Amino acid sequence: MADRQYIEGIGRRKRSSARVRIYPGADSVGDFTVNGKDVKEYFPRFGDHQILSGPLAATDLLGKMDVTVHIEGGGITGQTSAVRLGLARALVKYDENLRGVLRSGGHLTRDARIKERKKPGLKRARKAPTYTKR
Repeated sequence: MADRQYIEGIGRRKRSSARVRIYPGADSVGDFTVNGKDVKEYFPRFGDHQILSGPLAATDLLGKMDVTVHIEGGGITGQTSAVRLGLARALVKYDENLRGVLRSGGHLTRDARIKERKKPGLKRARKAPTYTKR
């Protein structure tokens, strides 16, 4: 697949960052690989595959494109959401007319929630030391 033309999209969530490449064309068979492994091997958790293939299912392109993902950082949930966003962004680059369908399905919205920083005088971001009167 290295010599084929691809379209790339970047997705991020929490500490995860995913570089998603889609390979459109007549010879695509619908392969979905993540860091060199099959998607079901990399994300074995129930329901993750439906989240990942959500943008493809919404645009009726499931099984018609090859998808390769390079992902790093974060945990399973963050990586899943990062791949979903990157895939949706790559599909918009592929065909701008898909933007409305992906937007209405919530696939193009970046989840901006991140870990809150630790504040001075506190143990964690919000946990304060136990108050003692005497």
